[in-house]
Amino acid sequence: MTAVHLGMPTLPTAPRGVGHLRGTRSFPDEARDSLRNGQLRANLGHATTTIRGKRAGVVAELPDWEQLRQAGAALKRATMARLDDHLEELERQVTARGGTVHWARDANEANEIVVRLAREAGAREVVKVKSMATQEIGLNEALEAAGIDAFETDLAELIVQLGEDKPSHILVPAIHKNRSEVREIFARTMPDVDPDLTDDPRQLAMAARAHLRERFLRATFAVSGANFAVAETGTLSVVESEGNGRMCLTLPDTLVTVMGIEKLVPTWRDLEVFLQLLPRSSTGERMNPYTSTWAGVTPGDGPQDFHLVLLDNGRTAVLADEVGREALNCIRCSACLNVCPVYERAGGHAYGSVYPGPIGAILSPQLTGVEDNASLPYASSLCGACYDVCPVAIDIPSILVHLRAEHVEAQTHPTAESTAFAALARVMSRPRLWRAAQRAAGLGRFLSRGKPVLPRLPGPAAGWTRSRDLPTPPAETFQQWWAKENGGGRS
Repeated sequence: MTAVHLGMPTLPTAPRGVGHLRGTRSFPDEARDSLRNGQLRANLGHATTTIRGKRAGVVAELPDWEQLRQAGAALKRATMARLDDHLEELERQVTARGGTVHWARDANEANEIVVRLAREAGAREVVKVKSMATQEIGLNEALEAAGIDAFETDLAELIVQLGEDKPSHILVPAIHKNRSEVREIFARTMPDVDPDLTDDPRQLAMAARAHLRERFLRATFAVSGANFAVAETGTLSVVESEGNGRMCLTLPDTLVTVMGIEKLVPTWRDLEVFLQLLPRSSTGERMNPYTSTWAGVTPGDGPQDFHLVLLDNGRTAVLADEVGREALNCIRCSACLNVCPVYERAGGHAYGSVYPGPIGAILSPQLTGVEDNASLPYASSLCGACYDVCPVAIDIPSILVHLRAEHVEAQTHPTAESTAFAALARVMSRPRLWRAAQRAAGLGRFLSRGKPVLPRLPGPAAGWTRSRDLPTPPAETFQQWWAKENGGGRS
């Protein structure tokens, strides 16, 4: 199929739409529920602290870390500037090596392609490598609707699947579970599990290995994502820590890879930068235990039928935004989640998205359209910690502010907030009104009853003071102080 031109503002864009990104409740509503869960906060706090410490240690070993980071950012920007050319080259190279390339405009098309390929192969079950793209499109649900069983093989994804749960972290989908909860899930759902199974991590891992080994050996059809694709050679790459990915990529007869179109690098040499950035930023390792690469089909070695599904699903619309397109540079390391004070307390489920945390707050609204996820850009304190740790230097705080502005500008009817700020602008632009307002605000000291903050205010202001402290007005304004100190003069 011929590649479509992608993503610049003057070029056509594909339809937006992402499966399973938003429920019926907003982030603030979901976050309030999460904050009441003490066990969840304890699990998240322990896990993110551990990962942060490991990452900091291995990053500190590299004297040129900042140069690597800037190199990764520059490579991503250059790739996005010519993404259509690189995708066409990738299609040529994959096809020349015996693979088949499919182009999917949205989640529905991608799911239809994979289901059709599974049926053509006569597969009744599918083994899967951990993949954010297949979660994004809801592939497991589409396969189930077609009567095909999908088995997650990543340990954390397996925990989530057996527990009939949803992932809550990009790297560690079951981060919200502790080992006692994992033990309960395994004991309840795994057939033939040892009744004396404990919550010892080694025993849990061995139970999962025994459960999965049978599925690996009988699998004829596998689905993976891809961390990177090299345009000049048609090479796909998956990096992982457990070896389950290697089993899925080599044992089945048919392999289907579903990859977002942004995962490209132009040349083989470009991988050198990202294979240093990604493991250190994600798992806190110097390199991944398993780095698998493949190109097309090799007779007698590995899958003999390879298909690459290139997924748009709103990405060309993101590329059309000169500020927001930087979100597509993400290499899915999850470093931003592990330092985010909002994520650490609210957890991943509150975001209603397969992409939680700071990167989800800028990516999900753009993939679906800002109004469908309008609360996510506000799920941040704008502290900037996410930018500091991002291995490709994505300026997440600036994009959050940009998306907030888009949301405000999209409002067709005045809101209480916009009315209040319009009134404030009028007052602040007129010195006489401003001084009168300052004198009126001073009356708030009577409400404080000597305390440093005001009590919860009534009416429209109640929402503001419910989650923020409003300081008691000072005894005198700056202008009053200045006049007193300078003999009554006014600056």
